[in-house]
Amino acid sequence: MANADLIAFIKEARRRGFDDYEIRTPLIERGWPVDEVEAAFSLIKQKLPAHKHKICVYVDDAVLKKLEKRAKSNLFTLEEQIVDILRRSVVNTRVGMHTPEKLDDMLVTLFSRKTRKR
Repeated sequence: MANADLIAFIKEARRRGFDDYEIRTPLIERGWPVDEVEAAFSLIKQKLPAHKHKICVYVDDAVLKKLEKRAKSNLFTLEEQIVDILRRSVVNTRVGMHTPEKLDDMLVTLFSRKTRKR
């Protein structure tokens, strides 16, 4: 049986916007037994977010500054810029094969501040 205080703590942390990783890691680092933490999480039904998948990425300060600069120049939020980079990298994974650009890619090209070689 999981600790009632631990369950209350996890519920409150989720209510405040922390994800499970941000809750679980400090608890384990501060000495909570892994089995007890996992039991508490398994007892609490997690509400699924509006988006289907979430990826957590840690970057150093230099990379973050470059991403923020690129996002600003593209008139994106930081999250939108990262999603755009990931989407473009997945679209361009077919080496040696030409894939037609999607409409939003063409619009980005048309409205981009930078001139591109054709």
